[in-house]
Amino acid sequence: MSTAMVEITGVHKRFGANEVLRGITLRVAAGEVAVVLGPSGSGKSTLLRSINHLEKLDRGTVSIDGELIGYRQRGGKLHELTEREVLRQRGAIGFVFQNFNLFPHLTVLANLTEAPLAARTRNRAQAEAKARALLERVGLADKESAYPRQLSGGQQQRVAIARALALDPKVVLFDEPTSALDPELVGEVLDVMKDLARGGTTMIVVTHEIGFAREVADTVVFLDEGRVVEQGPPAQVIDQPEHDRTRAFLAKVL
Repeated sequence: MSTAMVEITGVHKRFGANEVLRGITLRVAAGEVAVVLGPSGSGKSTLLRSINHLEKLDRGTVSIDGELIGYRQRGGKLHELTEREVLRQRGAIGFVFQNFNLFPHLTVLANLTEAPLAARTRNRAQAEAKARALLERVGLADKESAYPRQLSGGQQQRVAIARALALDPKVVLFDEPTSALDPELVGEVLDVMKDLARGGTTMIVVTHEIGFAREVADTVVFLDEGRVVEQGPPAQVIDQPEHDRTRAFLAKVL
């Protein structure tokens, strides 16, 4: 494998007595797509939220393109970064949520320009030009003046994907991006994600869409009870799983 764009090493996270992540280690190279499968409660969403420091780690580290996320190392110890420093780092980590998380009071165009303008990475003209290019890419060039409530769920999620790309992130995280959609709208979102994968976007995708995983993933990771049970190419993990737990899960979802 080439140099990792995302490097997760020995990550642990607990909420009270519940240990949700139990030593997760995962590497994702630049341009790769990693799909994370697993039952509810296996730690998938917590893992994504740990990557961009929405959840603070109890132990372990996360690095994006060689930079520690949420911490700096000094004198052999990790020191937590300030909120401002973490916000700067999150600019390199796009996040697409299950329930879209668009700003309901802003137009589609304003949803896409809000972060670049706040981060001062582009002036308004540049931010709007970038936003329009992204809306074209996700097939919504005619919706820039609409408000989220005027869009279907699939359209809202495509706007959310465009918004996640607005700061030119190094990796995009997807947390079950189709699970809140009516079945007939799932395909339009998966098509956009497939296009991103073909374009070389580094992606970590939590999903139950096994067909997408089989078609697009470079690596499939099966998570259970906060541990990586099995990982490898789709042909191995999905079609010829080695572990009984993986086989039992796939038997229920395939």
